Amino acid sequence: MAEAAAREGADAVVASRRRAAVDGALRRLPEGAGGAEGRGLDVTDEDEVRGFFAGIGDFDHLVFTAGEALPLEEPANTDIDRARRFLDTPVLTTGTAGRRPMPGTTVAAGLCGAMESLTRALALEPGPIRLNVVSPGAVRTELWRELPEADREGLFASTARSLPVGRVGEPEDVAEAYLYLMGGRFSTGSTVVVDGGAVLM
Repeated sequence: MAEAAAREGADAVVASRRRAAVDGALRRLPEGAGGAEGRGLDVTDEDEVRGFFAGIGDFDHLVFTAGEALPLEEPANTDIDRARRFLDTPVLTTGTAGRRPMPGTTVAAGLCGAMESLTRALALEPGPIRLNVVSPGAVRTELWRELPEADREGLFASTARSLPVGRVGEPEDVAEAYLYLMGGRFSTGSTVVVDGGAVLM
């Protein structure tokens, strides 16, 4: 997302609790993105979050994609502490598991449904801030890193065969949805689904 925004002329601030993720994002920014900066930030620490926003000052858009690796397991086998950590990370990017859950996605589906409801409720608070949420389907990102590589690639391949578009998503597909919402002035409380047609199947 930072890469896409920088191509549009934005001065991006990239933050993550994983310094390697910040550095990797900054390396991918286009030539001439000199105003970009990276910061460490644990979004589960309220004091850190307040300090982060005090430090960056005014900004035009916020894209929030923090999340943990997806827990895929049956409810009976779910580690409650791990599920709580997953739910403790506030996310304004959701996922299609809330609309079309699959076996093993109980925790993720619950969070995704909650995020869409939260977005609609927050959009009714005093404006003029607009608030929207993007809902990706299967996208080739690090959120799947806990699956063994063979399982991960098998999942991507079988998902691609099931989708009308014939492939899984890439990060740039989702970035396009964010750019649309950032540029539009009349969308608020909306969920933009970017899933290759998964919820239709």
